[in-house]
Amino acid sequence: MGNTRFATAIHILTILALTPEKWLSSEWIAGSINTNPVIVRRELAGLQKKGYVVTSKGKDGGSKLAVPCGAVSLADIYLLVKNSDILGKKNLNPNPKCPVGKNINSKLNGLISETDNIIVEYLSRKTLEDFVNQFH
Repeated sequence: MGNTRFATAIHILTILALTPEKWLSSEWIAGSINTNPVIVRRELAGLQKKGYVVTSKGKDGGSKLAVPCGAVSLADIYLLVKNSDILGKKNLNPNPKCPVGKNINSKLNGLISETDNIIVEYLSRKTLEDFVNQFH
C-alpha cells in the first residue's frame, strides 16, 4: 500500500504541463518531488514509452509533455504505473483445512477486482488537465 508511483507520475506530468516551453531535467523534477533523480528517470521512461512525454538528451536536454493534457485520463496514468493491488497482498498460504482459509483468496480476488474497477471508472472521468487546473 506504500506505492508512490501514481503520485510521482502525476507530479511529473503536472510539472511538465505547467512549463510547456521548458525542457526539464530529471534532477530538477526530482527536486520538486524531493526524491532521487533515478526514480524520476524510471517513471519518465514509462511515460515516454506510452507517448505522454518526449525526452531530449544532452546538456540542455530534459523532458516535455508530448500530448495535450486533456487527452490523458487519470485512469490512463493509474493503469500505466499500477504494479500492485489497491488493497494490498493476499496471504499466500492460508490453511486449506480451514473453511475461511480455503476460500479467502478467491473471495479477496473478487473484492480487489471490484475495488480496482471502481477506482479506474472514477479516474477515467478526470483528465490530467482537470488536475493541472487546480494549480492555476
